[in-house]
Amino acid sequence: MITINIDKAKAIAHDVRRAARAEEFKPLDEVIMKQIPNTDVAAVEVERQAIRDKYAAMQAAIDAAVAVDEIKAAMPQQGA
Repeated sequence: MITINIDKAKAIAHDVRRAARAEEFKPLDEVIMKQIPNTDVAAVEVERQAIRDKYAAMQAAIDAAVAVDEIKAAMPQQGA
């Protein structure tokens, strides 16, 4: 019988979540970093906050999970 260590599974899920979040932030971070003229910085910050909120909810779901299926359900979806 295979036993899965739920704490290690959560740690792996958080690593995947962080990587996905970083990928979503990358184009927005570039806009902020390069200070591109005629860019609505406020709109970019709104997008960044939406990403933060999305991944904060994902983090809470992973932390609250008690089974592997719950962790998988909370994980970032490929291509999303």
